[in-house]
This record gives sequence, structure tokens and C-alpha cells, in this order.
Amino acid sequence: MPQPHVQYVEAAPGVRLWTERRGDPDASVLLLIMGAQASGLGWPEELCDALAARHQVVRYDHRDTGRSTWSYGKEPYRITDLADDVIAVLDGLGVERAHLVGMSLGGMLAQLVLSDDPDRLLSATLIGTNALSTTPLVHADGTRTAVEDLPGIDQRILEEWARPVEDQGVEAELDRRVRHWRLLHGDRIPFDAEYFRALERRIIEHTGRYDSSGAHGQADYSGMDRTEALAATRVPTLVIAAGAEPVFPPPHPQHLAQVLGEDAALVEIPGMGHALPRQVLNPLAEAVLAHTAKA
Repeated sequence: MPQPHVQYVEAAPGVRLWTERRGDPDASVLLLIMGAQASGLGWPEELCDALAARHQVVRYDHRDTGRSTWSYGKEPYRITDLADDVIAVLDGLGVERAHLVGMSLGGMLAQLVLSDDPDRLLSATLIGTNALSTTPLVHADGTRTAVEDLPGIDQRILEEWARPVEDQGVEAELDRRVRHWRLLHGDRIPFDAEYFRALERRIIEHTGRYDSSGAHGQADYSGMDRTEALAATRVPTLVIAAGAEPVFPPPHPQHLAQVLGEDAALVEIPGMGHALPRQVLNPLAEAVLAHTAKA
């Protein structure tokens, strides 16, 4: 496979985003959107290569991650601005329509694009995220659960997020990131600490620094409700259900698929949590490719 092609695109005045493309340049584009504070390199090479068998795969660094502009400290932005960045990436690369795959915060950004710019999408795949909707979950027996009563984030993860991050050098930072991945990973698949340590070491080398800005946790999350638009969407959308998901545990995926209506599909990846270990990459790629082939 040819070497990936790197290009910077301008998302806003003074804000440049690092992008990388791989695969057949004549194939349909599949844009990968990572989660909060996550570089595009958070999408494992093996997964990108598997998807590039049928698509031109694009991944990119959000603002304040990787090699993109770190700007929040001087010019704070809203989370909805990160959804505008998705469109900026497509425009900057000259892409009219694309398949979107979003994980965690990336899944929320994909929902914003799904709602606000559906004409730019061929399909969407949503992983490890929650619905940007106030519509209650309707159970098989007709009873309802309000969105605010759906299960919350695992308390151990909340405690980890609350811990202050101190600069004690790169190896200590790698220890912290691996500890975080262990919690996100879930308990149904054996945890490979060295796999995640190597992943994070590559991200640090790519970024050229080992600190984290914290920008996406500080940014304004208001204005993200898309209840009516999500219910009306006709973009083919796949929701990935992960039984060991500790951030948006079941029935969040089922709720999301329900919110999206008749054009949404739900596929479970056995053992998956809020991470991308080797064991889930092949079934995840197969699910995404099967979905995009029908779009």
C-alpha cells in the first residue's frame, strides 16, 4: 500500500489541522473522527489499513491535539466548532461527500454533521457515544426511560479524570495514559498494557510533546441538542454496541439507534469497551465495511 499522504487544512483563521490520507485516491472517502483530547493516531494502523482496502481513509488531529494548532488557551472555542472542523477537513481535501466514523466525542461530532450537513455524508458510523437527543428510550414493553436516567460513566473513570495531571516526565505520563486505557478498555478482553503504551508513545512522538491541553474538557458543550434533526435523518447510520463500554454503557447504543429511526442499524462487537484493542479491530472493520458497502 502506498505511503499515507499528509496535508494541512485551514479550519479557521490561525487554525491548521493535520490530516493523513491512505488508500485508493479514486475510492470513496471514509473520514475517521477521534474522541476528546485524542490525536488521529488514536485510530490504530491495522484498522486504517483494513478500511483502506475499499476506501480512501482520512484521519486528522483535532485542534489542541497532535500536530494541529493548539489554540484554546488564547482563543477558546465551542465543541460545535469541532464539528465545523469536520466540514473544513472535507472542504480542504476537496471531498464533496464522505462516510464518517466517529468514536466517543467523535461520535457526537458526527451526529452534529449528520444533523446540520447531511448532504455531505454517504453514511455514518457511531462508536462509544451517546445520543444528542432528549427523546426517551422506549423499552420492548412500552415503558420509557428518560435520557437523564440512562446509566452514567463508571465511577472509577470519573475518579481518574478528577485526578490532577502532574508533569513527572514522559514515562510517568505513559504510565498515566496506560492506567486510563485500562479503565476504558472494559473487563471482557485481556488488557495488553504494552499495546497501549506503544500506541501512546507513537502519539507522543507524532505530537512532539507529551502534555495534554485539556481543551476539550474545558470547551463549551452547549447548543448540541439535535433531537428533531436526528429523528428526521435519512443518512444510513450504523451504531456500534459494546457490551463492556464503561463511558456510555448499554442501553446507550440501543437508545442512539432508536433515536435515529428506521435507517439505523445496530451491530455489537463482542467484548468491546471504550477502546480499540487488537481483538476488536477485525470485527469492527468488517462491520464498518459491510455498512458502507450498502450506503
